[in-house]
Amino acid sequence: MKSPASHPIESLLREHAPRVLGAILRRFRDFGASEDAVQEALLAAAMQWPVGGVPENPRAWLIQVASRRITDQVRAEAARRHREELVVSMVPPELQLVLPVMGDESMGRDDTLALLFMCCHPALTTSSAIALTLRAVGGLTTAEIARAFLVPEATMAQRISRAKQSIHASGVPFQKPTPEETAARLGAVLHVLYLIFNEGYTATSGPQVLRTDLSGEAIRLTRMLHTLLPEDGEVAGLLALMLLTDARRAARTGPLGELIPLDAQERGRWDAAMIAEGVALISATLSKGSLGLYQVQAAIAAVHDEAVRAEDTDWPQILALYGVLMGLTDNPMVALNHAIATAMVHGPRTGLTLLDVLHQSGRLDGSHRLDAVRAHLLERAGEPAKAVVHYRKAAERTTSQPERDYLLLQAARLSEGMGA
Repeated sequence: MKSPASHPIESLLREHAPRVLGAILRRFRDFGASEDAVQEALLAAAMQWPVGGVPENPRAWLIQVASRRITDQVRAEAARRHREELVVSMVPPELQLVLPVMGDESMGRDDTLALLFMCCHPALTTSSAIALTLRAVGGLTTAEIARAFLVPEATMAQRISRAKQSIHASGVPFQKPTPEETAARLGAVLHVLYLIFNEGYTATSGPQVLRTDLSGEAIRLTRMLHTLLPEDGEVAGLLALMLLTDARRAARTGPLGELIPLDAQERGRWDAAMIAEGVALISATLSKGSLGLYQVQAAIAAVHDEAVRAEDTDWPQILALYGVLMGLTDNPMVALNHAIATAMVHGPRTGLTLLDVLHQSGRLDGSHRLDAVRAHLLERAGEPAKAVVHYRKAAERTTSQPERDYLLLQAARLSEGMGA
């Protein structure tokens, strides 16, 4: 799976994919069949355009090819039904296949927002929504999505098929969401995009820290959503958060792919242009007086990015922002990061006390991150032996190979220092 901008034609196809699917879906009203037909049209374009050149109107070309594919399917299905005499109608079959005229307004109409909301419908599981969003809105193939999530293509195909069936069974109308629907369901859409980005920036399993194909696609889709909803503070906040986080990507791993923690990163390798764009976005949205989860997280990321050196980080401001965030959500990961910020301001013992409270709540049971943070704070508190125990516990629990290597390296470093 290449990055979204790795090839001009590939980028062009992904840009047009949701608009083409929207046009086909409005015409044929069958999500599953329309999505399959658009995928075939995209594949045909990927094979033909590099040789024959990009047509003058790429979107019209894709719509025409997809329409032809789905029309052929309808005709084949009608013929089969006719042969088996399962359909009795007074209307000749050829008349049933007459399609409504697709006018200029339809060709130019952008249904991306309606499509995005459909793919992130509450009737779908989170994993299904992610897969369907990447395929239907992102224009990725099933094989590309499967590779990105390290699952067999057949498994991902089944997941996408089930998602389509759920959409069909739910009877969700394909239409632009009303302001009330946008307000009620935008959170689910942003959550799906946020999860796609997180999996790309911090892979939960496998041999690599980063999956830039996923993080890049999440940024592209969120940027597209921001274009559609420019006045929404949380959409701008999420885009800012992604940019400010992804700006550190080049410094996040070493030459062998090893994980480099934030305080040890070479900050000169951070992407200044992405930081500037992210800071401008979050500054503009906060100036309007709105405040949401993604906006506060973006503000925290901006404080980190604006520190020239790790020791220059304004931890009291970060702690204050985490205090605000804690008032907006009871997410245990936010509580964990709040404990880290507390330790940086008030000392590791205070942070460890907050970790004890989080541990007793049981909300991070099974996660390696609680042990990893405890190990770090114990080391800062001057208790290397206990830190080694928790570094090793965390290493046993993580499914990410680079994280495991990093945690074991820290345990070995401390053990060597103790003469063990």
